[in-house]
Amino acid sequence: MLSARSEPVDRIVGLEVGADDYLAKPFDHRELLARVRAVLRRAQMPTQAGRLFRFGPCVLDRETRRLIRNGEHLPLSGAEYALLMAFVDHPDKILSRDRLVELLRGYDRSPFDRMVDVRVTRLRRRIEPDLAHPVYIRTVRGEGYLFTPSGQSV
Repeated sequence: MLSARSEPVDRIVGLEVGADDYLAKPFDHRELLARVRAVLRRAQMPTQAGRLFRFGPCVLDRETRRLIRNGEHLPLSGAEYALLMAFVDHPDKILSRDRLVELLRGYDRSPFDRMVDVRVTRLRRRIEPDLAHPVYIRTVRGEGYLFTPSGQSV
C-alpha cells in the first residue's frame, strides 16, 4: 500500500485490512523497488504454492496426502491431515480454536470441547522434534496456535 498517510494508526489499519506492506509518501524509489521485490519473493515461494510444502525436516505432499519426515513416511489420520492443511494454508498466523474449528469444516463444539487441542497434540507427536519445546506448532497463550514453518520465533 502506498499512501500519503504516515501515522502509525494508518499503517496498522492498512496492514490489518490486508496490505502486504505499507509505504508512506515521500519515499525513496529504491526502497519501493526493494519492498516490491520482497513481496514478489514471498508470493513465488514454491513450498507454499505447489504440491509439496516443506517445513523443517518434513515434506507434505498435498496430492497424495503423505507426510514424510527425514525420509520416513508418517501416516496421518484424516483429522490430522485437515488440521495440518489449516496450518499450512495460514503460516505464521495465530489461529484461535474457534477459527480452527471453522477451518475444520465447521464442527460444532461446546465451550469446554478440547477437540482442537487433542488434534494439535497428536499432530505435534508427528512433526515436532521435542514435544516439550515445540517449534512448528506453538501455543500462544489466550489466543490459539501459531504454525511457523521455519521453526524460528516470529
